[in-house]
Amino acid sequence: MIPKDPVMLLSYINTQLRDNFDSLEELAASNMIDAKEITQKLAAIGYAYDTEQNRFVRV
Repeated sequence: MIPKDPVMLLSYINTQLRDNFDSLEELAASNMIDAKEITQKLAAIGYAYDTEQNRFVRV
């Protein structure tokens, strides 16, 4: 289950991206979640997805 708390979500998503997936889209498809929703939740706490680093970074 994916965490609802934004800070825990950030940690979970970045760990999954680092260890298991080559892109946010791949992670979203594999977990049947909406990449746009994840991006919006993390943008609310000041993070954006960096495709080159394949992780969410502080903006």
